[in-house]
Amino acid sequence: MNRKDFLRKSITGGLAPVVINGMGVKAFAENPLMQFLGKATHDDRVLVLIQLNGGNDGINTVIPLDQYSKLMAVRSNIAIAENKVLKITNNTSTGLHPGMTDFRNMYNDGLVSIIQSVGYPNPNYSHFRATDIWLTGSDSDQNLETGWMGRYLDQEYLDYPNGYPNANFPDPPAVQIGYLISPAFQGADASLAMSITDPNSFYQFVSGTVDPAPNTPAGHELTFLRLVAQQTQQYSAVIKAAAGKAANLSTLYPTAGQNSLSDQLKIVAQLIAGGLKTKVYMVSLGGFDTHAQQVVSGATDTGNHAKLLSQISVAVNAFQDDLKKLNIADRVLGMTFSEFGRRIISNDSLGTDHGAAAPLFLFGTQVNGGLLGTNPIIPGSATVNDNIPMQYDFRSVYSTVLKNWFGVTNVELNNTMLKPYPTLNVINTSATGISERDLLNPESVSNYPNPCNEYTTIQFNSSGGLVRVALYDSTGKLLKVLKEATFTDGTSSVTINTSHLAIGLYYYQILQGSAQVMKNMLVAR
Repeated sequence: MNRKDFLRKSITGGLAPVVINGMGVKAFAENPLMQFLGKATHDDRVLVLIQLNGGNDGINTVIPLDQYSKLMAVRSNIAIAENKVLKITNNTSTGLHPGMTDFRNMYNDGLVSIIQSVGYPNPNYSHFRATDIWLTGSDSDQNLETGWMGRYLDQEYLDYPNGYPNANFPDPPAVQIGYLISPAFQGADASLAMSITDPNSFYQFVSGTVDPAPNTPAGHELTFLRLVAQQTQQYSAVIKAAAGKAANLSTLYPTAGQNSLSDQLKIVAQLIAGGLKTKVYMVSLGGFDTHAQQVVSGATDTGNHAKLLSQISVAVNAFQDDLKKLNIADRVLGMTFSEFGRRIISNDSLGTDHGAAAPLFLFGTQVNGGLLGTNPIIPGSATVNDNIPMQYDFRSVYSTVLKNWFGVTNVELNNTMLKPYPTLNVINTSATGISERDLLNPESVSNYPNPCNEYTTIQFNSSGGLVRVALYDSTGKLLKVLKEATFTDGTSSVTINTSHLAIGLYYYQILQGSAQVMKNMLVAR
């Protein structure tokens, strides 16, 4: 999606002039995402997306304690003091930033699933392009005009906006708090609601008519915009009605204005409890582009990044507490995402530069709490170009949410995601299947010799079936799929020629079903 189209589809394309608790709320008219949610088998389930704008530093968020000495070697000016890292249950090798106490407690209570090193092959380091990739679900070299959720709804609701809202779908399918409508919700034709700003539009909404427009291409566009404006007014009314039917019950929310994410999530909880049948909500928190002053010198557990992580921790905990008290917690799944992580090595400005993969959080009563994946590998002598390589493709997370939370069919899933991605064992489901560890034993994965010169052999033990072995460079760029084939049960190996590779650090990935293992490989001469 080019910048012009991104802005055109994001700004005011579907704003509803609704104010709840002093905050503006954007109603997404019956957009493709909504419709997919409305027709899903799990039609009472809700997804709350939390976008962390700017690129969150995953290494200082989910901290690899098992490599702490290497961490100090590559980012000593910003690394969190080891004795201040928050310990998590049943895991001595990984901890959380000290600003995330409430979130750590949620994790220990089984309400948080941490997915390590989420990204995509050949990452892009531009904020705009990387955000576009995450919102559309595209490959890094692919431009899509539709959002990942919008594509599903286009399959389920034809001829939008004609006939919407209606008796079966009276509520907006998605609601976003903020000033921009996310391209994630963009369908093939409609970018959803328009703002209602004058009395004439209101009376047209009441009478169900629009001003006549000339029979020209421009006139047809004007008629469409007026119809969307009418729908927005209707959705505004149901949003206001839902807000009037419920009140927040948690006392953990900070005072209004002190935590913008908390203020947004408070509205979401109120609307869900008020009976709004909207399936997807999006909220956001900015400030994660921490090139400078990420921490305070000499007190690295404080500073801008610490404040942001504390806001997330406090807000999500209060939101989850509210959902529990409102008796709707089992219906709601939350997910955080950011356009990229940060580089392994810190810079001289007490900050970090644009990177690749980073941890992603799912939270709620229906997640399989715990840590998925392994700690990222920290090289002892990283360069400014070294990155955290991907363990899990972000589209695997999307596929998991669509299939295991909303219950979409395999055909719908493939049409939405455009190609198949493995689902992950992070959401409670009644479906039977083989566990991640049963598929692929992470402890069995190794390569020899390492360091290597002309060749190395990668060895692993699995239950048999389709296995993919891929090679990445130190920046996270996919170099080659080494092998993608069906292996037999037991120990298998793949030998690769490394004589053409430059001296340096590389990563190889073994993927089978929902199980993925990433390890490093050093080429030396």
